[in-house]
Amino acid sequence: MGRRYDTISFLSDLGVEDGHVGVVRAIVRDMAPHVQLVDLSHSIPPYDVRAGSLALARAIGYVPSGVVMAVVDAADRRAVAIEVAGGAGVMIGPDNGLLASAIAMAGGAGRAVVLDSEAHQLASPGAVVPSRDVFAPVAAHLCNGVDLGELGTPVEADLLRPGVVPLPRDEGGGVLAEVLWVDHLGNCQLNIGPDDVAPWGAAEGVRVEVSAGEVVRVAQRVTTAAALGAGSVGLLLDGYGMLALVLDRRSAAEELHLAAGDQVTVRPLAEGDRGPAVTVPVSLRPPR
Repeated sequence: MGRRYDTISFLSDLGVEDGHVGVVRAIVRDMAPHVQLVDLSHSIPPYDVRAGSLALARAIGYVPSGVVMAVVDAADRRAVAIEVAGGAGVMIGPDNGLLASAIAMAGGAGRAVVLDSEAHQLASPGAVVPSRDVFAPVAAHLCNGVDLGELGTPVEADLLRPGVVPLPRDEGGGVLAEVLWVDHLGNCQLNIGPDDVAPWGAAEGVRVEVSAGEVVRVAQRVTTAAALGAGSVGLLLDGYGMLALVLDRRSAAEELHLAAGDQVTVRPLAEGDRGPAVTVPVSLRPPR
């Protein structure tokens, strides 16, 4: 017997319009009634492994120990399970790069198997539905104490597909970044952190040039979007430790014409332009 788990954290691109997620929950409930299933998100865009990988990486530091079940673009992909944190958790999902970043953030991979034990899966009346026929029963078996090694063929973790999260690179005295994620408010998270822009100043108010396509703007380092003036662009250290382009109560994505995957160049301003911006109060009086 392996370790028993009592939580499954579930992320997918299955949506909630039909019964896929409900069927997965029903299978887990039937096979492992002691388990609590936590829905991280089922709104990952269909087949968008990159978006799913990033969402899982953002969440992984907050999920309880147990099984993490991630199902994005899973059809016709090899199904795998990987131990993390010395066996405190197991991540299961398709071998398409979806799990790689979260595994790295959880301390790296331990044992890994290809999920090919039909005895631990459900028979399908037709084409295999990975979420229903493979991942749901495997997750339930893990929670019931079935050892990882019984669920499939061992595989070297280094042979699994690598992550799909892009890395920034130096570009003409600046850094070429990419929009990782646009949240519901239109804030644009970049794949750079404070160290990437530290040589140009880290104090609140320091300004940098931001360019994306034909759009070129000056962004000001802020600790909160509320510190920005009307129409001003902020460069904010967000709640995940990444820098994000923000506006105060407006969508930076709309203002800067940005979407996830777009490239953004961030570079220092000329020496005389790096200081804090000056705000001039203006009073408006009605005409006489």
